[in-house]
Amino acid sequence: MIGEDLYSQISKAAIELYNTAAEYARTRGVILADTKFEFGLVPSTASPSGKSLILIDELLTPDSSRYWPLSSYSPGGPQPSFDKQYVRDWLVKNGFRKGLESGPEGHAGEGWTIEESIVKGTQERYAEAVKLLTE
Repeated sequence: MIGEDLYSQISKAAIELYNTAAEYARTRGVILADTKFEFGLVPSTASPSGKSLILIDELLTPDSSRYWPLSSYSPGGPQPSFDKQYVRDWLVKNGFRKGLESGPEGHAGEGWTIEESIVKGTQERYAEAVKLLTE
């Protein structure tokens, strides 16, 4: 759909970004388990195609990445994490599934009310990730 040249350019950029971030995170005691990058194209006279690849949206945050503490990593099982998996787990435990985005059965259109302890726990996990990665 996008052509081999653009695919190669995006692939190379994504792998380089991931490897650099993962290596850095590891030096801070954190595993960057996975992430996503969003790319776009902008007009450019510097490129033979007339377009240049750019990185768009946020990246390497707990919303777009899965971070695990290196010290407690255990292959093959669930991992403690510094990302939104904590909220996902709570939602599933409380009946969320695809198609119920607007709220639990019998309460459609009302959305989901997340317990304050889950909100606080998520905030603490995000703050810990920032602290580990930046201080």
